Amino acid sequence: MDFIEAVDKTSLEHLQPIAESDLFAIYAAGDQTYLLVQRHQGTPWMALRLSGDGLFRVSSLLGDATRHLYRDVASRLSPNYPADAKVARNT
Repeated sequence: MDFIEAVDKTSLEHLQPIAESDLFAIYAAGDQTYLLVQRHQGTPWMALRLSGDGLFRVSSLLGDATRHLYRDVASRLSPNYPADAKVARNT
């Protein structure tokens, strides 16, 4: 795994994104290597190069982090969330 601080957009022209959103894309770079690219137009594009195994491991970690975030947000939206905790968060 390595971090690429500035990605030349032309270096990605021959690669097809295999997954993408409005700000991110994952490209198959060959030899079971993948690039997670931040494609924000207002900043230089950056990338994280991952092996296939690294991609599996990171996706598992992201799933865990997403569940943690969801539980935190969902608990604050719950009608059972203590009123004093709501007040404390808003100050």
